[in-house]
Amino acid sequence: MFGRKKTRAKLEDVVERLRPDLTRESLGVGPDFPGVAPNPLMSREARERTAQLREGTLALGVLVDWREVNSNPRLVLMLDVETAEGVAFRGIADESFTITELTRLAPGQTMPVRYRPDVMDHYVALALDADPADVQRVSDEIARRKRA
Repeated sequence: MFGRKKTRAKLEDVVERLRPDLTRESLGVGPDFPGVAPNPLMSREARERTAQLREGTLALGVLVDWREVNSNPRLVLMLDVETAEGVAFRGIADESFTITELTRLAPGQTMPVRYRPDVMDHYVALALDADPADVQRVSDEIARRKRA
């Protein structure tokens, strides 16, 4: 009756105020992107998504930028992803790195990634365990498409 009416803030609004560098606009993914989870280790949905991505389809991603989420260091990587089928999109990978791996990151670096073609929600995962022959095959297919 008196004072302000209490409203529940959406998680997206809280994250936008606390970490403006993790908003959809700053990540370059657009309004359909579901957002970066504050702690994927605490979310069943995030664990399921990560498990699905680990089994996903191989593609190549070019590192655009990254944001440190906490001091583990856990990073949100922004990658321009290109698939063997010719689809290109901005992908977001939420990965943990060692300090040594962190020092080796550089914009423009090409990395193998996995994505879920049936979902296409901007989430990708680094495919560091991918067979080099498979990565080369995807790279050759992308290069062939660009020449044609």
